[in-house]
Parts: sequence; structure tokens; C-alpha cells
Amino acid sequence: MNIHPTALVDEDVVINDDVEIGAYSVIKGKVEIGRGTVIKDHATVYGPLKFGEGNIVHPGAVLGSVTQDLKYKGEETQVIIGNNNTFREYVTINQGTIANDGKTIIGNNNHIMAYAHIAHDCILGNNIIIANGTQLAGHIIIRDYAYIGGLTGIHQFVTIGGNCFIGFMSRINRDVPPFLTFEGNPGRERGINVIGLKRKNFAEEDIALLKKAYIILFMTGKTVDENGVTLRTGEFAKNKYVQELLEFYEARAKGKNGRALEALR
Repeated sequence: MNIHPTALVDEDVVINDDVEIGAYSVIKGKVEIGRGTVIKDHATVYGPLKFGEGNIVHPGAVLGSVTQDLKYKGEETQVIIGNNNTFREYVTINQGTIANDGKTIIGNNNHIMAYAHIAHDCILGNNIIIANGTQLAGHIIIRDYAYIGGLTGIHQFVTIGGNCFIGFMSRINRDVPPFLTFEGNPGRERGINVIGLKRKNFAEEDIALLKKAYIILFMTGKTVDENGVTLRTGEFAKNKYVQELLEFYEARAKGKNGRALEALR
């Protein structure tokens, strides 16, 4: 390990092999730092927090600070971070609250760009890109391979589907279905994320079916039940991507204000 002499590291911190801790960084509380993780100069980490392996924390980032939720009364909560994530300059991540078993969770291979904020109880999957200045409120779920454009604001209890693309400076106040392009103020569906799906090597026939399903769900004006019947028959019935999109669409419809998680509160 390589710890700069100006770094302040509590005795409770567990440091694994090949970890680098830069100048004037501060690491306090019950923190475990996985092998190969790099915490650069002037970064701050508060425990309880657990890093997996191979993460990079850039200068000015503050990870694991206490939630800003006014309901928080000092309960011990934590942040759990997986492997191979990058947190750019001045990213902030808050600890969870007892509403989510006390955990804010970040998966693997995510790239969180400068000045982004991830609030209490958010759960991020894997291979997500969050561009500069994006602000996540509490209790947000983001699924794998989502891309969120810069300066986007996301309402609490929103679910972001996998393989979607959210445009720059969008206001997201309801769930974003998987495989879609979504943008605006307020954000709304704009079409299938064709470029993103091609980059992920989706088959042309799957993209074509998703385009047809998009028209049925968002352009025909039919009811949720009618669309469900259509997309569970014929060529759509055995396509796993169409069925994932349909299930997400139906769950969103059951929640309050277009947010499926609101139905669970």
C-alpha cells in the first residue's frame, strides 16, 4: 500500500493490498478499502463504508457523509460500493437511512462524473454512466447500462430502467422505462435508444420489435390492459426485451405519479 504522509486515516480503517491514498485525503470511521483502490489527493471518505476492489476516487469527492434527510436521527447507516467504479471530482454520496435497511449501494463498473450527487438510499446497478452535475434525490434505483446526461435532476423514488438514455438537462419525475431515450422538462419518452442498443450488440430483430412495442405502448392511446394483451401475444410473446419493457410499463402505471416505488411506501 502507498499512503501519503499528509493523509489522515483513522485506526478503524481496513486497508487491503495495493491501495493508494493521496495527499491530504481524510478517511474516518469504519471504512474498508478493497485491493487496488486509489483514493486521490484531498478526497474524503466517512464510514461506515465498504469499497470493493479497483475503485478510483478523484480529488474533492466526499463519499459516505451523513444523509441530508431530515428524518435521520443518527442511526448507524452505511454506503456499500462494488468494484471498478470511478468517482470524479467533487462527487458526493450520502449514507442510507433505516428506510432502506440503512444502505446506499453502488454496484460495479460505474462512471460517476464530476459534481454528481447520489443521495441516501439510492441503489445503482452496474455499468452506469452519470454525467457531470447530475443530482439524484433519495430512494432512486438505476439499473444496468443506463446513461444519464449532464445536469439532470431526478425525483425521489424514481426507477431508471436499464439500457436507457436520458438527455442533457432533463427533469425526471417519473420512472424511465428500459431501452428508451427519455428527455425534457418534464422528461418524457422520445423513442427507442437505438444507438445505445447497437453499441451493446442487441440484435436487429430485437431492436425492431422494441420499436413496434414502443409505438403500441406510447403512441396508440390504448389502456394499460389493452397494451398488455397485445404485447403478450404473437411475435412479442417470447421476446425477453419486449416483456421486460412491458413489465416495467405496467409497474409504473400502478405507482403514484408514475413511480412504481411509490406503490410500496
